[in-house]
Amino acid sequence: MARRERVVRMSVELPLWRALAAYRVLTTGYAVLLLVFTGDRYERPWVAVGFLAVMAVWTFATLPRVANAAACTKRFLGADLTVALTGILLTPLADVHAQQIDSPTLPSIWTAGSVLAFAIKGGWRWAGFASSLVAVANIIERGEPSRDTIHNVLLVWVASIAIGYVVEVARASERTLARALEIEAATRERERLARDIHDGVLQVLAMVQRRGTEIGGEAAELGRMAGEQEVALRTLVAGGLVPASRVSEDAAQGAVVRLLDEPDEPDEPDEPGEPGEPDEPGGGSAGAGWPVDLRSLLAPRVGSRVTLSEPGAPVLLPAHPARELAAAVGAALDNVRRHAGEGARAWILVEDGPDEVIVTVRDDGPGIPDGRLAQAEGEGRLGVALSIRGRLRDIGGTAELVSVPGQGTEVELTVPRGTRGRAER
Repeated sequence: MARRERVVRMSVELPLWRALAAYRVLTTGYAVLLLVFTGDRYERPWVAVGFLAVMAVWTFATLPRVANAAACTKRFLGADLTVALTGILLTPLADVHAQQIDSPTLPSIWTAGSVLAFAIKGGWRWAGFASSLVAVANIIERGEPSRDTIHNVLLVWVASIAIGYVVEVARASERTLARALEIEAATRERERLARDIHDGVLQVLAMVQRRGTEIGGEAAELGRMAGEQEVALRTLVAGGLVPASRVSEDAAQGAVVRLLDEPDEPDEPDEPGEPGEPDEPGGGSAGAGWPVDLRSLLAPRVGSRVTLSEPGAPVLLPAHPARELAAAVGAALDNVRRHAGEGARAWILVEDGPDEVIVTVRDDGPGIPDGRLAQAEGEGRLGVALSIRGRLRDIGGTAELVSVPGQGTEVELTVPRGTRGRAER
């Protein structure tokens, strides 16, 4: 089944944008009505008429710009605030007595809409910046601070900052809700798989292991392999390693949950050095645009002597870095089997941070003597240098190896988020 994407938006922010658009239209009408009923107080009415005409055209022409956060760009915000500030500063030119009498400015309460756009778009810090500029313009227009001027300035300043803070809290809540839906979906799928697998595959594997041990000989080896697969499958189900069908993010229009219909059989990872086949329309490898759950790449490496510990939610990385990281983990496990023996145990720990993903591989082997790695590189055996450090370096990551003789070896692999590796750059 080909991938199809459906976007479900959960946003309390969108109603705020709709309210802002309505506010701008209504306050434009209010400013025009003020001019109609109090126009006789203007010594230069043509200045007021000209500005309000420009403001009305600007308001209706830019309504699509206040439909959502994506359309409301920084350039628009700057231009919109400039219109408001210009109207405030033109007020004394139209009404020469404006500095002696507390009367509305030319844009009147329309100015608050510009400040509120800053608040909804960028939060309380942006709101504080915009409202401070409006405060300065009002004081310049008035000539000297009056009680009413200070009252109006403080009202706009406090209200815009409060609304900006509420928007930031709402965005954080939406991200949390999207993440909760993501985990809930993974949990339901894991429980469904656990029921189906327990009633079928796991019981068969357990029977093969038991009967192979009883029969002995070659059947005993078959039973041992069945037992390892049973352990790996139980770990897969218990750990929640299901394909990442929900991806939460903080998009321009609020928190987003993307529902991805995954293919029934995902493509096999490319071999090192092979170019990726175009998986998606438009060409390019899968790493070019589709995230991969790192846990699903590491799960096949789990066995009776390899334990995987991972978060309860998808660990998403671009395909190329994810595959290179999984290959580096495989190289580390190969080194465990090769140098610590088949009986050595290994543990894989996956940590999903906001800026980086860390995978640690630890074993209980005899450890590596001092100077042994440098000697191996000098002899041309480049397992650690090329298969592990080289892979991580190519995708912008790092590999740290710590080994104490008699206490095992630990390899820490770190990949920063957002990297795609040299091959794709």
